[in-house]
Amino acid sequence: MTVMRSQSILIFFFFIILSHFSVQVLASVCGGDENDSCNDKKKALPLKITAFFSILISSIIGVSSPLLSRSVAAFSPGRSTFVIVKAFAAGIILATGFMHVLPDSFDMLSSSCLNEKPWHQFPFTGFVAMLSAIITLMIDSLATSFYTKKHQEKAVVLPNKEGGAEMEALENGGGGHSHHSHGGTKFEVSTLYRYRIIAVVLESGILVHSVVIGLSLGASNNTCSIKGLIAALCFHQMFEGMGLGGCILQADYNLIKKATMAFFFSVTTPFGIAMGMIISRSYKENSPHALIIVGLLNASSAGLLIYMALVDLLAADFMGAKLQGDMRLQIKSYIAVLLGAGLMSVMALWA
Repeated sequence: MTVMRSQSILIFFFFIILSHFSVQVLASVCGGDENDSCNDKKKALPLKITAFFSILISSIIGVSSPLLSRSVAAFSPGRSTFVIVKAFAAGIILATGFMHVLPDSFDMLSSSCLNEKPWHQFPFTGFVAMLSAIITLMIDSLATSFYTKKHQEKAVVLPNKEGGAEMEALENGGGGHSHHSHGGTKFEVSTLYRYRIIAVVLESGILVHSVVIGLSLGASNNTCSIKGLIAALCFHQMFEGMGLGGCILQADYNLIKKATMAFFFSVTTPFGIAMGMIISRSYKENSPHALIIVGLLNASSAGLLIYMALVDLLAADFMGAKLQGDMRLQIKSYIAVLLGAGLMSVMALWA
């Protein structure tokens, strides 16, 4: 699991970087740069540096908060407070997909800078988002089946005092302890792997979105838009980090793995800003190639985030035994979802 996760993240990063470098090489100008009082490269530079460090700190705070809260008993996985916080985070991730990433993709792939055929004749954003959701389902399902089967093959049967048999799970990557019980081990291990797959897939989708928004901010010299984006993106990354941090916590990784995943999330947007600053001279955000590549990346990211929020986070919890057996907790969780989605939707006014 560890090797697969590391390789997938490295490949994902390489693909993103390669894609964006190709944008710069192939970019052509559509309508040219805007010449107004807001475009000032010298004034934009200190704002970008401020954005770099502000977003980095906000991302660290957001993703670390759930992980550090484990020492507080009320926020331990399985407790009612944790369920409510997780519902709030799921609302944030759902709104990120619907209110931020998907509209950006629609705008880019329907731009007047693109040719009428085929971009204005077929809804590529919806199509790619749909394919992304289906592929995410396939990865989710196949990975769960593979690792559950792999664990069953490695399971050790130990005789107990009553003369029966007890299954002992062989955990190689967990950060906590396994709870073994008669007939319960298979379910518990399968659930743990589900949480780990959810955390990895969710982070992959968030990383794509984070690089794109960082690149756009870093490449822009519009001081008017950058000023508004700094505050909005700080809140955006903090809330999104809380959602991801909750999933990482529930996956029960050891300290090194938690720190690695938190690190990747925290540095991705600042990394995008730095890349944008480097290639700002050649990058034209309204060039056809830039619009197509970033638009398609946003569409695929949106499909992944929407699927993960609805299926793996919300449906899994709300249809589970804990919430189904507690109507009060269920209502509180619904309010938390609406609050998270509402806050993130308001952020769409600025970012």
